[in-house]
Amino acid sequence: MAKINLRNVSYKYPFTRNYALKDITHTFDSGKFYGIIGENGGGKTTLCNLIRGLVPHFYKGKLQGEVIVNGTDIREWDLGELSAQIGYVFENPFTQISGIKSTVFEEVAMGLENLGVPKEEIIEKVMNVCKLLKIEDLIKNNPNELSGGQRQRVAFASILSMETEMLIIDEPTSQLDPEGTEDVFEIIKTLKQSDKTLILVEHKIDMIAEYCDEIIVMNEGGIVFSGTTHEILSDAGIMDYGAMMPQTAIFGHEMAKAGKPLARIPITLDEATSLVKARR
Repeated sequence: MAKINLRNVSYKYPFTRNYALKDITHTFDSGKFYGIIGENGGGKTTLCNLIRGLVPHFYKGKLQGEVIVNGTDIREWDLGELSAQIGYVFENPFTQISGIKSTVFEEVAMGLENLGVPKEEIIEKVMNVCKLLKIEDLIKNNPNELSGGQRQRVAFASILSMETEMLIIDEPTSQLDPEGTEDVFEIIKTLKQSDKTLILVEHKIDMIAEYCDEIIVMNEGGIVFSGTTHEILSDAGIMDYGAMMPQTAIFGHEMAKAGKPLARIPITLDEATSLVKARR
């Protein structure tokens, strides 16, 4: 199972003065679901690029500190070998599609083909993942003619078919309508039931509250808060660093200010409903 240790990590992109990441120390344990939140430009995507190995292998730049992935320093990993262990779903589903395949089936199968997986095994894996993500009726369609939500499902399928130990999901709903967003979180709900290590960057804080085990709050390239989801999302201090709180948590704090505190600050609607009923 994928485990990542970051120790005193700083990084800046080529031809820039300021560091995009600053003195980050954190451990990502196997099998947990992490949410990364914070202000725009706070370093969230750069951190994902680092874990995925795009930093420093693709973006180059200056990297300091230790980045250990499954016992091996990120600098020593081959990017192709690392991609077989850590999948990456990009923010824009239109850039995730290769553009060179004429059917969804071929698109989903491409990564497996590159790994030299036998044909019979490819067919089985692709069909299984397409059924899981409910896109089996699209397998003969041209991926370049799909809607944004459908493309995002295909992007997920392409990564899931490779059965990576870790999946990094970078703002998967930022360019989708409400229906497409709901579809993506149905996929994430399914993934949460697996033993994979999941890292999700997302601005829809209510979804983060519902699904994640632990939260990391980033600001100006550093980690300013980290801990369990309830601990972090119930702390009003995160708003000082550009992070949002769930509406239910804001409600809980307002109730306390009004002299009608709940037993604890809720972070989900179900929790808030239960606490209000208990108070009555």
